[in-house]
Amino acid sequence: MQIALGLMIPFLGTTLGSAMVFFMRKEMNLKLEKMLLGFAAGVMIAASVWSLLIPAIDMAEEQGKVAWFPATVGFLGGMAFLLLLDSLIPHLHLESGKPEGIEANLKKTTMLVLAVTLHNIPEGMSVGVTFAGALIGDTGITMAGAFALAAGIAIQNFPEGAIISMPLRSEGTSRLRSFAYGALSGIVEPVGAVITILLARQIVPALPYLLAFAAGAMIYVVVEELIPESQMGEHSNIGTIGVAFGFVVMMILDVALG
Repeated sequence: MQIALGLMIPFLGTTLGSAMVFFMRKEMNLKLEKMLLGFAAGVMIAASVWSLLIPAIDMAEEQGKVAWFPATVGFLGGMAFLLLLDSLIPHLHLESGKPEGIEANLKKTTMLVLAVTLHNIPEGMSVGVTFAGALIGDTGITMAGAFALAAGIAIQNFPEGAIISMPLRSEGTSRLRSFAYGALSGIVEPVGAVITILLARQIVPALPYLLAFAAGAMIYVVVEELIPESQMGEHSNIGTIGVAFGFVVMMILDVALG
C-alpha cells in the first residue's frame, strides 16, 4: 500500500496541475509559463544528480565495480533511449508549429498531449527505480529518499499539468476535456514505475545502470525541451530563475528526507 501510494504521488501532481484549467483564464500568462517550465527543469536536474546518479555511483562502488562505469553507460543509454522515442513518437511542442517524430495524421491536441507524455516516461522510470532500490535494501536508497523523489516529481508535474491543459483550452477544447487530456498525460508515470520496479527486482546488479539510465532520460528532456522552451522569446531570465528555484527545492527535499 505504501509503495502504491508513492507511485501515484507524481500522477496526483499532474492531475492537480491539469485542474487549474477550471480556475485560470483562457490563456496562461507567458511569464508564469516560463517560470513553471524553468522550475520543472531545475527539479529534474537536481533529481538526476542527487536521487539517481550519486546513488548509482555509490552502489557500483559497493558492488566492487568501477564506480563511474555504470553511471556513464546508463546515462548515455537513457539519453539515447529518449532520443529514439523523440524521433519516433509523433508530437508537438507548445511554441512550435512543426510536429516532430514520424509523420502521422493526428490532431494538434493529441500531439500536444504526446509531447508531455514523452516527458513523463523518464519521470516514471526514476520513481520506479528508486522505490525498487529502497525495497531491495542494501542499496543506499531509503524509502524516505524514494518518497522525496516522488514528491519532487509531483511538484514539477503540477506546472506540467497546467502547461498542457491551459493551451488545450486556448485552442478551443472544453475545460473538462482539457483537464482529462492533461491528467491522462501523466498516467504513463505509475505504469512506467511499476515496470521499472519489476525489472530492477529481477536484476539487482543492473540497478546502478537503471538509476543512471533514468537520469540520462530526464536530462534529455531538460536539455531538448524544457530549457529551450523556457528561454524562447522574451522574459528568458524568468525561466532561469525558475530553474534555480526548482533545483534548490529538489535538492533540499532529497538531502533533508533522503
